[in-house]
Amino acid sequence: MSATEELYRSYLDLRWSFDPAAATAAGVPDQDGRLGSFDRESLRAHLSAFKSLASAAEQIEVEDVQEEIDRTAFLDEMRVTVFRFEHEKPHVHNPGFWLSHLFQAVHSLLIRPSDAGGNRARSLLERLEDVPDYLHRARETLQDPPRVFLDTAVAMVEGGRSLFQAAAELGGRERADLAGTLDAACGEAEAALTRFGFALHGELRAHPDDQSFAIGEEQFNRRLHHEHALQATAPELYRYGLHLVDEIEAEVAAIARTVDASRPWRDVVERLRATTPVGGDPVAAFREMMERARDFVIEHDLAAIPDGALEVLETPAFLRPLVPFAAYHPPGPFAEDRTGHFYVTRPDGTAPASPGHDPCTLELAATALHEGYPGHHLHLVTAQSLPSLVRQLTTTPLTVEGWALYCEEMMAEAGFFRQPEERLFQRLHLLWRAVRIVLDIGLHTRGMTPPQATDYLVDRLAMDRRKAAAEVSRYCAWPAYQLCYAVGRREILRLRDAVRGRDGDRFSLRSFHDEFLTYGGLPVSLIRWGMGLEE
Repeated sequence: MSATEELYRSYLDLRWSFDPAAATAAGVPDQDGRLGSFDRESLRAHLSAFKSLASAAEQIEVEDVQEEIDRTAFLDEMRVTVFRFEHEKPHVHNPGFWLSHLFQAVHSLLIRPSDAGGNRARSLLERLEDVPDYLHRARETLQDPPRVFLDTAVAMVEGGRSLFQAAAELGGRERADLAGTLDAACGEAEAALTRFGFALHGELRAHPDDQSFAIGEEQFNRRLHHEHALQATAPELYRYGLHLVDEIEAEVAAIARTVDASRPWRDVVERLRATTPVGGDPVAAFREMMERARDFVIEHDLAAIPDGALEVLETPAFLRPLVPFAAYHPPGPFAEDRTGHFYVTRPDGTAPASPGHDPCTLELAATALHEGYPGHHLHLVTAQSLPSLVRQLTTTPLTVEGWALYCEEMMAEAGFFRQPEERLFQRLHLLWRAVRIVLDIGLHTRGMTPPQATDYLVDRLAMDRRKAAAEVSRYCAWPAYQLCYAVGRREILRLRDAVRGRDGDRFSLRSFHDEFLTYGGLPVSLIRWGMGLEE
């Protein structure tokens, strides 16, 4: 074991202690009965430990370039964690941060396979019993939340009740002797959540500055550098985003003219959505599309299919408030079951789709590529089988989301889309991701307000205003994430061009993908370094 990996194992112990919900999601059961402690005193102790580990990582003598790459990636991961909690302070300013951790902690247990010893039921009970104290700590810690964070948290509360009820029901089925205690704990947890909701409505005062969610250009650039290993700064990427929006909108308009030259492209899109809704059995439709995508990857020798099935399932009731249409959940890196799950919520007239409309059958192809094969499922399950522990676990959304969006592009080049209408929606989804660059940077560094960002989405994508506002609230809460899709795609395409130049006649998509995937979800610039293609 290398010195880097040995220290990384110590880091994981600290990470799981700091975030027990993430530990459960990763398949590490040691923390299953706990919720995180994000009060000021607990956080100060954890951040001090992260800083000590980062200092130790800086002193490691690495053996080769590949170990240096791993060390750089996990060192930056620790730095981002410290920067985020010391400067952005989500535990202080974002009630949705507390709710997200709580809901993930319960949800991750619910989707885990049952165990013969009833340990899951016991862990669910322990977490439900901790909810009142956890939400009390949240209320004591929170201060001056931005209005957009407060409104988002209010909307999240209702989904928690069904989650708690599902936990009590499942735990009671697995351990009949705990059924009564679980029901009582569920009642107390629901009551605590109701009190927390009242606090969000009345006790917590929103920050007087509606722009208080913005992290500013200095912190944004720090995230670009340490989280995504990008040399580009916010102003450079903002200009790129504006250019990409215009470029892709022109492509969307050109494809739309091949479908119907008599109408503007927005009208063509609306007509296609109205005439090709996902009706009948959307689960079966997605299952068929996932199989088609997987078969295409195999037939065209584009990438190795990893061990680990992908199941397409109807979204269980407790998840529906959190999964309005579809979502992919990978297996935990340490879980025994290597199956990924793609949940599909049956449309009921209220479910939003991407981007911001009721789903139609013509969008299924791009979504299947992005979420399943050769996108997230293939990528993440492949990463979990790598010999480097760092590469199994350390990721940046620039690479993970960039790879999935790149796969849409690459599969289009390979001829996956059978009709121009499918290609139209694939480019429309790319336009949506290009718009995200502009809004991500605009909101956090250029004084753009949430209403202005909502207007931009409505104007450029003809998105429903209510759904556009919900989109913007996520952009405010996750700075430097939304740009990752389109910027990551750009970086991977540039890397592919560089590898093509390096390999000449020996180049193939399969060889490029095989080499790329040996780095898991590490930043693209580190992958480029490992391939000997430093810029």
